[in-house]
Order: sequence, then C-alpha cells, then structure tokens
Amino acid sequence: MPEAREVLRVADLHAWYGESHVLHGVDFAVQRGEVVTLLGRNGAGRTSALKSILGMVGRRSGSILINGVEAINLPSHRIARLGVGYCPEERGIYASLSTEENLLLPPQVQAGGMPVEEIYRMFPNLEERRASQGTRLSGGEQQMLAMARILRTGARLLLLDEITEGLAPVIVQALARVILQLKERGLTIVLVEQNFRFAMPLADRHYIMEHGGIAHAFTAAELQSKTDLLHEYLGV
Repeated sequence: MPEAREVLRVADLHAWYGESHVLHGVDFAVQRGEVVTLLGRNGAGRTSALKSILGMVGRRSGSILINGVEAINLPSHRIARLGVGYCPEERGIYASLSTEENLLLPPQVQAGGMPVEEIYRMFPNLEERRASQGTRLSGGEQQMLAMARILRTGARLLLLDEITEGLAPVIVQALARVILQLKERGLTIVLVEQNFRFAMPLADRHYIMEHGGIAHAFTAAELQSKTDLLHEYLGV
C-alpha cells in the first residue's frame, strides 16, 4: 500500500486578532484520507487554528502547506481553491433560500464536486426538506446542510468546527456515519470537537490544544493509555 501523502502541514503557526496573540507556534500534520481531531477546552485555540488555515484571522506567521502549496500569505478565496472546505460553528445557512438553493449556491473550488442527488443519498433528511426554507430546518438539518454544501464545491480537505454542538443524539449518530463515508471516499477531515465520545471512534489521530499551542498528540491506537491525560485536559 503506497504511503499516504501529506495534505496539510502546519508549522510554527502564530496568529493574532488585532493585538491579541491567540496561536503560539502550532505544529501538526494530516495525511490524505485521515480524520484528525483538535481537542481542548473552550479558548484553547482550536477554532482559531481552523480560521488561521483559511486566512480568517487578522495576522498570521509560520507555514501552512496545503497539498504542498504554501498558503500562509494567500487570501482566503485562493486557499479555498486549493480544495479546502470550512464548516463554521455558526453554520451560515441562507435563511431565505430553500435547502436545494443553499446546496446549489456555493461555487466549485475544484472539479469533482458531489452531485445533489448523491448528497441526498448521504443526507436523506435534506431530500425530504429540499423545498423548505432555511429558517424552517431544525438545528440538526441546518448542520447537515452546512456540511453537504461543502461537498458540492469539490473540496477534499474539510475543516469541521463543533458540528455536533447542541444536537440530538440521533443526529450526532447520523453525522458520524457521514464522516465515515467521506473517509472511505478518501476525503481528509480536521475535526474541532468538544464531544470526545463522538470524535473518538472516527479519528486516526488526536491533538490536544491548550493556551494556543499543541500540548499533546497521540494516535487512535494509543488512546487506551491516555485516559489520565484526557481527563486532565478535557474532563472525560
């Protein structure tokens, strides 16, 4: 089996919002087809790390290689065209548009975007609500739509921020199934998640963040030996 190619490498990444220095030399890497988590308490820098990869912070320094291309000085729209999709915590659904109009709106960033009918097979709830306005969707359906919209663009590196927050267990289970399907298709996923029980069976590797840096890194195979560490940093 050929060795997986590195899709993302973040090295000595610093980031600022105005005068506030929020990331302090973050280092991590993600291989093609991996699911990797950024874990940590609120304020640890996990969301800032995702936004920094996309150039959505005031200022950043260091190195961000996306499929071998240096992105640290690129604007956000150019970074997206390297095949990066971002699902923000606030979801960003267009309330006045229908489910299907929301799906069709984003531009393609790369060839190979998923057809709408294929998305409906992956998210049957959305097919049932294809004509419903965004405002009429439940929180879980809005989250599914936010994820599905990225798949239309052709992005192959997905940055997912707290996608399970506030959702019913049945929706959380459905999102887990979708992530496993995407992984089988060879997509690469970075998951910022508070719900460790959701992330644990999905991820190949875990990075724990604290105070704007990576405090610990371990693989899924090492999980059993990290119980005390997880309790210390995450309270789980």
